[in-house]
Amino acid sequence: MATTSSECKPDEQQTDEGMVTDRSMSRSDSGSGDDSLDSLSEHVPRCPLTPSLSPQKRTTSQSKTEPPLLRTNKRTIYTAGRPPWYNVTGTTFKEAFVIGLCGGSASGKTTVANKIIEALDVPWVVLLSMDSFYKVLSKEEQELAAKNEYNFDHPDAFDFELLVNVLRKLKKGKSIKVPVYNFTSHSRRKEWKTVYGANVVIFEGILAFANKELLKLLDMKVFVDTDSDIRLIRRLKRDISQRGRDISGIIKQYNKFVKPAFEQYIEPTVQAADIVVPRGGENFVALDLIVQHVHSQLEKREITVRSALASAHQGQPLPKTLSVMESTPQVRGMHTIIRNKETNRDEFIFYSKRLMRLLIEHALSFLPLKPVSVETPQGGVYDGKRLSGKRITGVSILRAGETMEQALMAVCKDIRLGKILIQTNHDTGEPELHYLRLPKDITEDYVILMDSTVSTGAAALMAVRVLLDHDVAEDKIFLLSLLMAEMGVHSVAYAFPKVRIITTAVDKEVNDQFHIIPGIGNFGDRYFGTDAPSDWCESDEGMDY
Repeated sequence: MATTSSECKPDEQQTDEGMVTDRSMSRSDSGSGDDSLDSLSEHVPRCPLTPSLSPQKRTTSQSKTEPPLLRTNKRTIYTAGRPPWYNVTGTTFKEAFVIGLCGGSASGKTTVANKIIEALDVPWVVLLSMDSFYKVLSKEEQELAAKNEYNFDHPDAFDFELLVNVLRKLKKGKSIKVPVYNFTSHSRRKEWKTVYGANVVIFEGILAFANKELLKLLDMKVFVDTDSDIRLIRRLKRDISQRGRDISGIIKQYNKFVKPAFEQYIEPTVQAADIVVPRGGENFVALDLIVQHVHSQLEKREITVRSALASAHQGQPLPKTLSVMESTPQVRGMHTIIRNKETNRDEFIFYSKRLMRLLIEHALSFLPLKPVSVETPQGGVYDGKRLSGKRITGVSILRAGETMEQALMAVCKDIRLGKILIQTNHDTGEPELHYLRLPKDITEDYVILMDSTVSTGAAALMAVRVLLDHDVAEDKIFLLSLLMAEMGVHSVAYAFPKVRIITTAVDKEVNDQFHIIPGIGNFGDRYFGTDAPSDWCESDEGMDY
């Protein structure tokens, strides 16, 4: 059970992973088809899907004068993004900080977890509950559970193998799927929740310290110590109101299983704890100490990427994975038009779209094909080619990368689309991940990753890392851009040597503001007819950057 964050309403067929910490629930609310995130769309502006022909004023998701969050009655929605979690080689550099919360049933572990989340006041926090990892019961075991004769507090009731695997992947920054347990029917639901992008993981459960492999994954171990009478009262209230149980059944189960299990399996694990918190969520002194320690650990793990990219790979030959479209008179003529600062918006859009279509067609020629024979209407046999793979998926880096979607859809019928929003932090100059929506089961797909321009490669690097975290094969990723700087090409190729890089042109220079020279200007502003404030700084998207 996990709480993560998101900025926009999820698509029914896609995985929404962004930046909301839900303080009102202890269960997982991130993933495809998650109704709990539907209401967020009314609070957060969407990026335009098609350009408006009338000029419009840009709305910014963060500024120097506004705090990087907005609060609703139930949620805190962060407009600050996730900073890089990898180094210039593209390798995950910092793991998530994992806090383990252990304690008896109804001791207040979830309350303590939510108090910590609220006090941390940082995005990208995941709350993972051990309750999600109960084993699937057989028919006989379900009958016992219905009669309160099954011991849910015994270590054998939990799927520790799945739990350790999920927590290990989450700690390493991978996308994971969490089962959802139905406490009324004592079974797992068909839909699992997708969770991705944790800086801090809070893992809570009655047997959180009972497994040696699990203990190795915990950076901080907290035991919540609450009086047994209080725990029993809380359990009665919870099981009656939330799980549809009757009082006699609850008392019977408590005396037969819960109390003995606490004394035998849970209470002894207090010796593994770094901190013991008496009185649970009411112990503000202990909570403050925990929060201070987590903040100090997060500060130690901060890394910089863009400045390192700017000083790397100078003077190196262009990589073999780069393919630059042939500069025919037509292509050079279109570049002349869109690079000209005097070109009006209608012509800029028209000739940009022409270039995009040519770029997409050129990129598709690099997809692996297999021989296939078909029968023609005249009864003859034609030996042709067909895509050797499951399917193609397009992923755009918002905002300007979204302009390439129409060209992709025009040549690839019924293609699935995903979106990644990456913007630059004003203060640090680092790219930050704000919003993510990827189609389901993208692992086996060939992915066309689209951005209008790439300068340092910082945003492209982050987008590729996101795809790899979702188990997309590196050699199945194709990075497409209308214009790239040599620096950006080298950055991506050095970190991810199997990614195919495809563009219509490569410029040699990047200035001190990380703009491509001679460049094309701010592609997003020129295409959508918007004007950026003087202090605005976007991601690689559309800023020659």
